[in-house]
Amino acid sequence: MERLQSPDVRGIAPNPPVLAKGYTYDAITEKISDLSLNPKLTRGWLGGFSIAITLAGCMVVAIIHLLFTGVGIWGNNQPVGWAFDIINFVWWIGIGHAGTLISAILLLLKQNWRTSINRFAEAMTIFAVACAGLYPLLHTGRPWLDYWLFPFPNSMGVQQQFRSPLLWDVFAISTYASVSALYWFVGLIPDLAVLRDRAVKPVARKIYAILALGWRGSAQHWRRYRIAYLVLAGLSTPLVLSVHTIVSFDFAESLIPGWHTTIFPPYFVAGAIYSGFAMVLSLCIPLRKAYGLEGFITARHLNNMAKVMLAMGLVVGYGYAMEAFMAWYSGSPHEMGMFINRTTGPMAWSYWALIACNIVIPQTLWLRRARRSTLWLFIISIVVNVGMWLERFVIIVTSLYRDFIPSSWHTYVPTIWDFAMFFGTIGFFLTLFFLFIRYVPVISIAEMRELSHEVEHGHH
Repeated sequence: MERLQSPDVRGIAPNPPVLAKGYTYDAITEKISDLSLNPKLTRGWLGGFSIAITLAGCMVVAIIHLLFTGVGIWGNNQPVGWAFDIINFVWWIGIGHAGTLISAILLLLKQNWRTSINRFAEAMTIFAVACAGLYPLLHTGRPWLDYWLFPFPNSMGVQQQFRSPLLWDVFAISTYASVSALYWFVGLIPDLAVLRDRAVKPVARKIYAILALGWRGSAQHWRRYRIAYLVLAGLSTPLVLSVHTIVSFDFAESLIPGWHTTIFPPYFVAGAIYSGFAMVLSLCIPLRKAYGLEGFITARHLNNMAKVMLAMGLVVGYGYAMEAFMAWYSGSPHEMGMFINRTTGPMAWSYWALIACNIVIPQTLWLRRARRSTLWLFIISIVVNVGMWLERFVIIVTSLYRDFIPSSWHTYVPTIWDFAMFFGTIGFFLTLFFLFIRYVPVISIAEMRELSHEVEHGHH
């Protein structure tokens, strides 16, 4: 069969559709399923996967060295007892939020522009949470005893400390990861059945058949599928708000200047959505270019995501302004001293860099021309991800390295093992993502078929 090409999407209208016209049911099925069933590995995929798995190898080496040596290999000191481990944990959790937002909340709001991007956004959520979950396990110093964090009957009668933010993180992450993975898998079932029916290799056909759970596309199957998908979307929606709120309590429950503030829960949630949408853009722009998916991921998707990023950036900017205002309004010399040190002290470079990355540069998204440029959107998304990492660095390090007692002040300097672990988790994330786009449909075939009918009849 001759390979079907993407319909021509040049000359985009002022309000482009969520799917380029010209895609029939068969064209959608072949275009998307061929990415998973095509046995040929492109040079781009092999090159990217090689880099990703090499970085993941650095993470494995760093973890092994950590287990045999201890957390002393990191740059943590007193008073900076939390550093790269918590910075990266919060950063990865934030990135994982956009997938649930795009898929669950926009589904409940009946926003059909989510259809082309929800599948890999959900996958991004699971992979990011997997990277984030490594840090609470490792930064305890004795990860082989981490099972103590779970409530279970034991002969010593030792119970968990439920007032500990570390325990809150364990419950929040495990719940979020479980619901997100289940939601992602349920959405995959109809597409796995398509791959089962189209697979040529017997082994691949058998694997897809097992994962498809006997799906035959009957009316009863569709009815149960839609109920389950909607229920899981409803369960996922409050998790978007609750999980990062709980993460923010790690800091807000403390008395440390710069942390002891009630604005952290909404501020952290907005920042999570901000960095999450930035990562979705960072992934989908190269993906649509490499696999010719411009007809599915249209300019409207990029434009809408850019608008959400701009809105969340303004909320995050408001949070920065409130931090400055409350430091002054509180009348606390410790709060004022912390903020002055944050903006003028030895690590002021990090504060002003995050202001540039998160507030100043993204203001270009007010321009329609900037939102229509895929190259500029990709650059902005990388800049925002860097800025959101710097935000966590500023919140954690610059609040700790000069605390209440001047005699305990100490400069923080990360070690090579801090960087090896961080870049290793990025490699681990990308390794999982490359495997995902190789073996699983990156766009929902079933939902795109429904959408094609609406587009053909002008309901977009």
